[in-house]
Amino acid sequence: MRRLAALLALLVCSGAALAQGDLRPGDAARLDRFDASAGSALLRALSGSAPEDVAALTKALSGTAQVAFDETLAGDWSCRTMKLGGLSPLLVYTDFKCRFTLRPDGSFGFEKLTGSQRTRGTITFREGRAIYAGVGYTADEDPADYADLPADFTSDGRVQTNVAVFERVSPSRARLMFPAPAVESDFDILELTR
Repeated sequence: MRRLAALLALLVCSGAALAQGDLRPGDAARLDRFDASAGSALLRALSGSAPEDVAALTKALSGTAQVAFDETLAGDWSCRTMKLGGLSPLLVYTDFKCRFTLRPDGSFGFEKLTGSQRTRGTITFREGRAIYAGVGYTADEDPADYADLPADFTSDGRVQTNVAVFERVSPSRARLMFPAPAVESDFDILELTR
């Protein structure tokens, strides 16, 4: 129980305010509510889920964030989505394929390559944190990039904006944490391993 409390504290404390930058206002607002979104979803997940799913969640959230960006991040990774709150207290999916690509400007492109729900976008360093801004979409869609979406874009359930905090905890483990995703859940974690 002490370990779970420490994990909750780590998750809640990582939600400092973010400068708006080139994020859409709604996405910046979701990041501003990171603490509340994470805390509420995590409490629900821990109180009403199967022990094996709670163990997977605990593992995904374990480890202290390290330097997020270096060339070893690039390449193929396994990724597993965990949906907290919303339709169910906690849903843990099987592994899919994801890829990081180092870009000339020093940012990293990220893409979830398999599964019915995908995402692609860019991770940049902002205000002391690695932030992902991208587009979530169903596998049969080919949406515009985040920066190219119309100013008045709203989610239609098949395409939506995604924003997340990225943390790398070792050369072979990382996580993307999505506060208040547009569909199905209250908080998503994409656990990355290689």
